[in-house]
Amino acid sequence: MILTVTLNPSLDRAMQIDRLARGEVIRADSAHLDPGGKGVNVSRALLANGVPSRAVLPVGGEEGSQLVRLLGSEGVDLLAVPIAGRTRSNITLAEPDGTVTKINESGPVLTGPEFTEVTAAVLAAAGSADWVVAAGTLPPGLPVAAFGDLCALLVGAGVRLAVDTSGPALRAAVEAGVALVKPNREELAEAVGSPLRSLGDVVDAAGQVRSWGAGAVLASLGADGAVLVDADGVVTGESPVTQPKSTVGAGDALLAGFLAAGARGPDALAEGLAWGAAAVSLPGSRMPGPGDLLRNSVRLHPRPDLVRPLLPQG
Repeated sequence: MILTVTLNPSLDRAMQIDRLARGEVIRADSAHLDPGGKGVNVSRALLANGVPSRAVLPVGGEEGSQLVRLLGSEGVDLLAVPIAGRTRSNITLAEPDGTVTKINESGPVLTGPEFTEVTAAVLAAAGSADWVVAAGTLPPGLPVAAFGDLCALLVGAGVRLAVDTSGPALRAAVEAGVALVKPNREELAEAVGSPLRSLGDVVDAAGQVRSWGAGAVLASLGADGAVLVDADGVVTGESPVTQPKSTVGAGDALLAGFLAAGARGPDALAEGLAWGAAAVSLPGSRMPGPGDLLRNSVRLHPRPDLVRPLLPQG
């Protein structure tokens, strides 16, 4: 079983539009409401592919109740911690060419006692988990040190912990000695304080992050695929998508597939790439199931061309 922790979950409303035009009335071709938050998406992707998962998250207000109902309808095993604040809502606007615009609320404040309750729920459930995944942004006002302490508690208890977050929270997780971090290109560049223009830059940055305490780095690079750097070396790969529909949740699906396949080596990277590419092929923040996976499209490079430039961002 893989336990996920989402400290700032959301309701995600995705709308398909013809064109985003500032100041105009825009008619949506379709709309879909999904449970949101990185850890939530990891659980959803795992369950869609028959991998047991449980999700821990704080919820509050009518939005929180709706989030619980949506997760229940998808069969997610949920440990919901009630909070005083209102669960946030996010909006995604997707255009036909794959361009995605996101509008995210900051989310509710998580008080000290509420975070203590979440921590207790995580520690109680972690003993039966093969992996614990802590993913997503921190709630407003939550000290980075508190998140670092949670990571240290889990690591100290012998838990295999994977973290997908950014900024100071990512650094705190790394220094706590987590087994795996999954930054994207921007998050990894921010962590090391320099731009990443080539695969070699990514590998060097991942090595630097590992030197701070992380066991392995799985860096998601969008259309450039992903890079795995661990004690066994470096593997890169990609899985092209001919008709992208939404990148929302693609990195979460990548991480879920990687963990589901054993979280080590080329085979796990290939599975993660297949799941991530399948998510890009689906609208909104839908998570792929077995019928969506195209494993034959994955290309791995055990001896990557490290001088190859990355595609321009934006």
